[in-house]
Amino acid sequence: MSTGAAGNLAAVLDRAAPEVRAILAAALDGRELSLDDALALSETRGRDLQAMTIVADEMRRREAGDVVTFVVNRNVNFTNVCIKHCGFCAFSRDHREEEGYFLPIEEVVRRAQEAWDVGATEVCIQAGLPPKLDGRFYIDLTRALKAKLPDIHLHAFSPEEVLYGSIRSGLPIKDYLSELKAAGLGTLPGTSAEVLDQEIRDRIARGRITVDQWVEVITTAHALGIRTTSTIMYGHVETPAHWVRHMALLRAIQKDTGGFTEFVPLSLIHSEAPMYAKNLVEGVRPGATGVEIVRMHALARLILGPVLRNIQASWVKEGPKLAQLLLDAGANDLGGTLINESISTSAGASYGQLVPPAELRRLIRDAGRIPAQRDTLYNVLHVYEAGDEPDSALDHVQDAEARFGSYRRLIASGEFRFTAR
Repeated sequence: MSTGAAGNLAAVLDRAAPEVRAILAAALDGRELSLDDALALSETRGRDLQAMTIVADEMRRREAGDVVTFVVNRNVNFTNVCIKHCGFCAFSRDHREEEGYFLPIEEVVRRAQEAWDVGATEVCIQAGLPPKLDGRFYIDLTRALKAKLPDIHLHAFSPEEVLYGSIRSGLPIKDYLSELKAAGLGTLPGTSAEVLDQEIRDRIARGRITVDQWVEVITTAHALGIRTTSTIMYGHVETPAHWVRHMALLRAIQKDTGGFTEFVPLSLIHSEAPMYAKNLVEGVRPGATGVEIVRMHALARLILGPVLRNIQASWVKEGPKLAQLLLDAGANDLGGTLINESISTSAGASYGQLVPPAELRRLIRDAGRIPAQRDTLYNVLHVYEAGDEPDSALDHVQDAEARFGSYRRLIASGEFRFTAR
C-alpha cells in the first residue's frame, strides 16, 4: 500500500469509534476476527460502517487483487414441484397445481447444449423435490449430461437435493455423493443453507434440511474432493448475530476442509415470498436494507477473506448497479451470466434473465477494476485488458426470453406439465 493510501486509510480509521477502530486496525495487521470482534462490527452504521467498508476493500485488494471475475453459465431449474413448503420460496408448487412442471432429462440436456453453444462453461442445476422421485434420478441426469457434453462443468444439486436422493435411493450420503462424482458431477451449490441456526430454520422453513444434515453433506462432499460454494440468505427474521455465527461456522469448515470456492450473500426477495406476502411468519422484514447489504459483504470479507478469498456480489438479488458498488465493499466476483434464473425471479426479483459478458466487463471496468472470465473452480480463463472486447454470442442476444425461455413462460405452458410419477 502506498504512503498516500495508508494515510487515507488512517484518516478514515481515526473517524471511527475507538472500539471499531481497534478491531479494524487488528484486522489490517492480520489478526483473525474473534466472535466478539465480528459481533461488534455487525451493527456498524455511519462513519463506523464507512471505515469497515474501506478496510474490507483493502483486505480484498490484499487477498484477491484488483481482478474481478465472472463465469459464463446457465441455470436450469428442472422442476418447481416440491414436497417442502418453505416460507421464503415462491418458486415451488404442489404436485396438484396447474403451474407445476418437470423437464425430462432430454430437455435438460438440450438446454445445457444450448448454453454450451453460446460459450457457457458451466450449467447450474437445482430444483424442487418432487414426490416419489426415483432416488437415482440425479445420478442418471448427471450421467446423461456428461455423455452429451463431457467438457461442461456440472455445478448441481443442493445439499437438500443430495439428502433427498440419498433417502429415496437408500444409499448413505457418502455413497450417493461418490456415485454422483463418478457420473461426472463437478461441484455442489452450497445453497439450502439460509441461516445455519436451527431455531431460525424452524421458523422460516420447518422440515427443511437441518443444520447438522447440511454440514454433513457439505463436509462429506469436501472429503470426497467435491468442492462447494457457500451461501447465506438474510433480510428476514434473523439478526446480525446470526450472520456472525453462520460465517464463523463456515470459517471453521473451511479451515478444516478447504472445500469452499466462494461465499455468496443472498438477500431475501420478499415480495412474493409466502411468509411475507401471506404474513405466515411473525416479524419478517421486507428483505435487507441497502445498509445491511453493504455491511454483510464487508463483514464477510473481514471474517472469511483470510481463508476464503472469493466473496461474490449477486446481481440477481441486488441488481447490477448495487452489485457493482459491492466491489468496493469486499466483493471480488460478480457470479455468472445465468441466461435464465427462475427461483429469484419467481419471488419477485427484477433481474435474473441474462447479463451478457460485455455488460459484466463494463460494470467491472466502470468500478475501476480488471474483468476476467473464470471457470467454476475460479481458474482464470481470460483477463480482459483495456480494449480487449471479444465477440461473444451471448452479447448478440436481443431477447433472452425469446431465445432461452423463462420461468413465466414455462409455468404458463402445458408442454412440460408435471404428472404424478
